[in-house]
Amino acid sequence: MRKSKLKLGEILIKQGLLTQSQLEEALRLQKRHGRPIGDILTENNFVSEKDVCDALARQLDIPFVSLKDGSLVPSQEQGLEKLIPDMFARQHLVLPIAKHGNLLSVALFNPLDLLVIDNLKRIAVCEIAPLIATRADLREAIDKFYGKKEMLKEAVEQSYTIEEGIPIEAEEKTSLEDVVSKAEEAPVIKLVNLLLIQAIKERASDIHIEPFKQKINVRFRIDGILYPIAPPSQHLLPALISRIKILSKMDIAEKRLPQDGGFTVKVEDRSIDIRSSVIPTIFGEKAVLRILDKGAVSFELDKLGFSADDLKKIKDAIIRPYGLIFITGPTGSGKSTTLYAALNFIKSPNKNIITIEDPVEYNIEGINQVQVKPQIGLTFANGLRSFLRQDPDVMMVGEVRDIETAEISIRAGLTGHLVFSTLHTNDAPSAVTRLIDIGVEPYLVASGLIVIMAQRLVRKLCLSCKEPAELPPELIKKYNLPKKQVFKAKGCQQCHNTGYSGRTIITEVMMVSAKLREMIANKENAAQLRKQAEEEGMVSLFKCGLEKVVNGVTSVQEVLSIVFE
Repeated sequence: MRKSKLKLGEILIKQGLLTQSQLEEALRLQKRHGRPIGDILTENNFVSEKDVCDALARQLDIPFVSLKDGSLVPSQEQGLEKLIPDMFARQHLVLPIAKHGNLLSVALFNPLDLLVIDNLKRIAVCEIAPLIATRADLREAIDKFYGKKEMLKEAVEQSYTIEEGIPIEAEEKTSLEDVVSKAEEAPVIKLVNLLLIQAIKERASDIHIEPFKQKINVRFRIDGILYPIAPPSQHLLPALISRIKILSKMDIAEKRLPQDGGFTVKVEDRSIDIRSSVIPTIFGEKAVLRILDKGAVSFELDKLGFSADDLKKIKDAIIRPYGLIFITGPTGSGKSTTLYAALNFIKSPNKNIITIEDPVEYNIEGINQVQVKPQIGLTFANGLRSFLRQDPDVMMVGEVRDIETAEISIRAGLTGHLVFSTLHTNDAPSAVTRLIDIGVEPYLVASGLIVIMAQRLVRKLCLSCKEPAELPPELIKKYNLPKKQVFKAKGCQQCHNTGYSGRTIITEVMMVSAKLREMIANKENAAQLRKQAEEEGMVSLFKCGLEKVVNGVTSVQEVLSIVFE
């Protein structure tokens, strides 16, 4: 380990990441508290943890490794987990990467901690070659290597060794006290906790717990696709469902009707909302847990994945003082996230913004949000009427489902309010015909609309394993695409062998021009509206998807599975 002549702070200043005054302030704090300079710099937000690690790597002349470039992945065939135990790795944030003869490469945050290095030498009986990584990357990599999965697997296996309870057919005869008692037993609590932890770690949006005649199915929805995981023993189903009901403040005794609820969990110092739903099936109750992790969702328009042209159109539309903006697409296409990002972009202390939603998925500071409650008469239409007496500047309606809500939304847009809403249609032009079909007068639709945007979510290729591919010649010819290398999915440990990691948006944005208003008022069909919109510059969902393929973001196969020409 050869040290650079430059000190850590000097390296950061040389890179333009730190100012001299910030360094002097950090040195004063270090003198007062006696803590490492790197910790003080990151805690005061002078630089990021990655910047500190990169500078330390330069100073000490040792490699910097990260999850992003795939270098923080331990060798799988060397039995490294036996050299450094799970507990020691988690306690000291160290991770073995590879062994070459008697030299063990180990990633750690502070390679200057000689006590930890000496302990590693003693435990592994090897010489240690230190590597540098951020704390966040180390925590995630340790979980992947040693595994929350292994803890869950152990809990699942234990569920089969617990004495079998009452058969599923006899569930109705089980007393309520017995069900509650089993739900509060340690194995059940541990199983539910580990299910939630693993789902959050793997970026799952939903957990499905499904009863069948001879087994339970448990599946995680990750990037829009359901993946099965090892299920617990079938006899634990009543206790599992009851545990979820207790957490969600549902009626444990009610097993004949669907129920909804929710609760909050805390994982790694961040609160995550869980929205739960239970329905009765012929083999018992099925539960779905929706994971609403605000920290994993960006509410910034610039970060959602819009093309530069579409982003400009959207920003131009949402800063207008009045009119109606629709976002369309099927369930799970990211409409709510786009709406929240749009509201977040325009919110200010000078604007009164009110939303009515079913349900309220995320709380946005500075925005008044109302939950629909049809059982007491609080519907979208009734809520909108009340909003108009609240002096709003901007209103958001979760979904237009009927003529009453549609007409109130459009009239509000025509009387000086900016209104956002969603529709379930396959593309942007179809939103116009849908509104007319449910009974809204064409002249109202034509007058009120500013922009209609259709969107879908496509999975992004894993950066660690994507491999070169060729565009089909017919697509190159038809869409005049450049003859350049594209990529396809392969699969690796980083992406759980799916070939994809994360999702991005594809869109078609139809700005309602004077010509389109005239066509809408004349009740032209969706195909004619599409032709005119494309002549005016609208890029279709399919072509937007192909642009993502050409830019190496996703694959042809993924786009074809989501949209068609």
